[in-house]
Amino acid sequence: MELAKSVYLLSLGCAKNFVDSEVMLGVLARAGYAFTTNAADADIIVINTCAFIDSAVAEATEAIHELARYKQHGSCSRLVVCGCLPQRFKEHLAEQFPEVDLWLGTGAFQRIDRYLAQHGSSCHRIHCDRPTYLMHDRTPRVLATPPGSAYIKIAEGCSNACTYCTIPSIRGPYRTRPQQSIIREASRLVRQHGVKEINLIAQDTSRYPGLSQLLKKLARIPGLCWIRLLYAHPAHLDTDILRLMADEDVICNYLDLPLQHIADRMLRRMGRATNACAIRLLLDRARHLVPDISLRTTFMVGFPGETDRDFRELVSFVREAQFDHLGVFAYRDEPGTPASRMTPKVPAHVVRERVRELMHEQASISRKNNRRHRGKIYEVLVEGPAARSGFVMQGRTVFQAPEVDGVVLISDTVAVGDMLPVHITKTLTHDLVGCRILD
Repeated sequence: MELAKSVYLLSLGCAKNFVDSEVMLGVLARAGYAFTTNAADADIIVINTCAFIDSAVAEATEAIHELARYKQHGSCSRLVVCGCLPQRFKEHLAEQFPEVDLWLGTGAFQRIDRYLAQHGSSCHRIHCDRPTYLMHDRTPRVLATPPGSAYIKIAEGCSNACTYCTIPSIRGPYRTRPQQSIIREASRLVRQHGVKEINLIAQDTSRYPGLSQLLKKLARIPGLCWIRLLYAHPAHLDTDILRLMADEDVICNYLDLPLQHIADRMLRRMGRATNACAIRLLLDRARHLVPDISLRTTFMVGFPGETDRDFRELVSFVREAQFDHLGVFAYRDEPGTPASRMTPKVPAHVVRERVRELMHEQASISRKNNRRHRGKIYEVLVEGPAARSGFVMQGRTVFQAPEVDGVVLISDTVAVGDMLPVHITKTLTHDLVGCRILD
């Protein structure tokens, strides 16, 4: 009896890409493939790439070079590269990476089993169909998140017109899954996999039609403890969602609002369809309706034309807004975007200094904000062994999203996937330290 071919899959990029990787694992498992966590032992190596920004492209190309060596010094007979990188660059990649056997774009990755079966016969090496794919509740999927937590992608693509962004050309226009499909998937994840937390994701979750009705229905699923809303565009977020957060215990008092900037002239140049006044009103409304809300955002510095005055306005706003979590991106020209043709460019050394200053400012805010948690008891979803020495396990509270925010470091041995009360004894810049409350 022939042994099943083994697959090693490396997933790069955001949570939305991660779900695509889980779909590929599901498709391959259904087709009879086995999996390994050791690339040297794999018959087939799959790299699911991100190509949203220049640094993501660099990470993807480095991963290809690194894993391609197993075709010479391991068991690998086929190297497959999927996702955003082939979708964005298509045939330009074949000559650059002759060691790659198969390229599958964002409209073809879900058929990876078929392309692997065809490989070596009459199939083409590059498959970058027009990105129209949209998963459903019957899509095979292997969860690769820590036990107790899962992502659900409620929409695909993007129809916003941000001038710096390549996503619409890579992922196609915004398209949504039916509500019932999402509810069926969520119910199955809770029932069959013991999922306690569901993180709703899309390029723009707040653009989903009937989002408040969807959240209400999800909140009725027995056994589901947390529903978290990620990637909400500030121009599309309805007040109804904030009221629902305040009314429904299951919906996390947490909001991820990628604001990108606060200076009106920068927001206009970025094509963000909002302004400083509307942003401030939204934040005030969120904190009024949901007093204990945790706010996360991201900002971009060094956008073409950003003056020192624009940047000082951004720094002042960060001090004013006191975000719980904040990320900073350094602008880089992405070929084909309107922003890449804009001038004047901000010198690279100035961009680096602005990133450093904004992150330094946020670090002091985070330290101060975290101190208010000391002495309190929070429900924590245990994710696994602590990544920091001196602690045993780590998990997250309702105000910490997976991957992007801090964690709770726990000094006790507790079961992965459990949700349990933890007493916060110490606070760090981004993380919290605590011990389990015994019954």
